[in-house]
Amino acid sequence: MLFAILEQSFPLCEFAIYFGRTVIRSRAMNTLIKTVEVLGIIAFALTGIYEARKKGMDLIGVYAVAMITAFGGGSLRDLILNRHPLFWIEHYEYAVLLLVMCLLASGVIAGQFKNSKMIMVVLVLDALGLGFFSASGASVADRLGCAAFVSSLLGVTTAVFGGVMRDIICNEVPYVFQRTELYATCSFIGAWCYLAVAHGGGNGSVKTYV
Repeated sequence: MLFAILEQSFPLCEFAIYFGRTVIRSRAMNTLIKTVEVLGIIAFALTGIYEARKKGMDLIGVYAVAMITAFGGGSLRDLILNRHPLFWIEHYEYAVLLLVMCLLASGVIAGQFKNSKMIMVVLVLDALGLGFFSASGASVADRLGCAAFVSSLLGVTTAVFGGVMRDIICNEVPYVFQRTELYATCSFIGAWCYLAVAHGGGNGSVKTYV
């Protein structure tokens, strides 16, 4: 309402109003992207904690697997893009958050991780992490001027590499290499959906949610 009154009363203020709106939308978009990134980190870290605890690892092992799962894909993406410092070094609070999560998980009996409900929760978290990181990885590459196809591949890299390393360390066949799982395919499609909306001029919130 205030913007409409100013536009009618002061035509020369239109540019300033447009600039203000753009800044507000940009900040909102950055906040949403950061939220998506944090949710992806938490989701993947929890799957890493689950696998490590299921294998009976100690606190150091659990923390190492959680770190690799949550940050492995993003770190590889940043190295490929020559983006420094790595995102988890720049935002060290993420690593502190994972340590707290691992300390809390250390009190959970390993046998509880074999519960069918727990397994379902982990699968849901893994799917959420896959979606969040596919979008955020493609977004980072796209903002750095990469071609759409390259951005989609880096979205997949961000989403799947940490999980691959987690499964290898835990002596499991990675989901991405199992014929019954369309793991990388879903990530690839998700990255392209994000890029299609982003380049189609969609609303900032819609881009992030896609």
